[in-house]
Amino acid sequence: MTRTVQAGGLKLGGGNPILVQSMTNTDTRNVPATLEQIRGLAEAGCDLVRVSVYDEECAAAVRDLVDGSPVPLVADIHFDYRLAIAAMENGIAKLRINPGNIGSADRVRKVADCAKMHHIPIRIGVNSGSVEKDLLEKYGGPTPEALVESALGHARLLEEAGFSDIVLSMKSSDVRATVAAYRLAHERCDYPLHVGVTEAGLPGQGTVKSAIGIGSLLLDGIGDTIRVSLSGDPLPEAKAGWDILRALNLRTRGVQLIACPTCGRTGIPVAEIAARVERELADIRVPLKVAVMGCVVNGIGEGREADVGIAGGGGGAGVLFRKGREPEKVQGDLAEILIARVRSMLDEK
Repeated sequence: MTRTVQAGGLKLGGGNPILVQSMTNTDTRNVPATLEQIRGLAEAGCDLVRVSVYDEECAAAVRDLVDGSPVPLVADIHFDYRLAIAAMENGIAKLRINPGNIGSADRVRKVADCAKMHHIPIRIGVNSGSVEKDLLEKYGGPTPEALVESALGHARLLEEAGFSDIVLSMKSSDVRATVAAYRLAHERCDYPLHVGVTEAGLPGQGTVKSAIGIGSLLLDGIGDTIRVSLSGDPLPEAKAGWDILRALNLRTRGVQLIACPTCGRTGIPVAEIAARVERELADIRVPLKVAVMGCVVNGIGEGREADVGIAGGGGGAGVLFRKGREPEKVQGDLAEILIARVRSMLDEK
């Protein structure tokens, strides 16, 4: 089991629930726009949100962002140790920085001392594009071994400065390399691990790559926080992260939709009904499994694990089923009937 670190009011590692995070892509200096994106990500399910702090104006904006954020924030720092210190003094909950990139041992110690005083963990984030030249030469490229050795080397600098609230990440855009790196790190240290496939691409292929990489590791019991890295609007990252955790039954939140792939027996427009149900129940935060099945031949049995669901019978007819109760024949707008039943179930609780 990994160590536990504290980020704001959240516990990361040590067998605690796996945290979902994403990163804003607004200009951090634009506080209203950045806060709007942070709140949207929090609403979409992010436990943590990272912001890029690349100059003094960004560091100064951290205070207003922290004050207005519903979730703990992480400051992403490169090279300038003074920005790390300013972000911590302005209330950031976690840092992402590579100690080897900020200069002398004295600078590393100043960051470590400030983090220790404010009880702020530091994530060391190594990816295939940031591995040191000597390690690239030693291993013949950004191999899993090179990624891990780089991360542990940065961690050693913090440990030598008397700081141990460390989180590691070793990401590659190559899924196999990513998985191999995290498995190796898991064998070699007990630091909490931030898991993800970097530069995965657009939603679609990028989501698949992330699900394979992150999912493989989570099935091995590796990973304490995850980020799905997709190009464009960050909101789909939060949804994808939760979809991965729900698929593995590692965390539950909101509606998990079960829908059959359809066949020649299908008596209702499954995809249309499922899309409407998912859309209109998106506001629900209570964990709930809802099924949309195409026919009654196998539908009720296959949807048995759902809390509530509907199976089509053709001609606008269907069967509404609910765990622990007798199936009920229904007629009409099946999507509306199912949505109404879910809402009534929540009112009963």
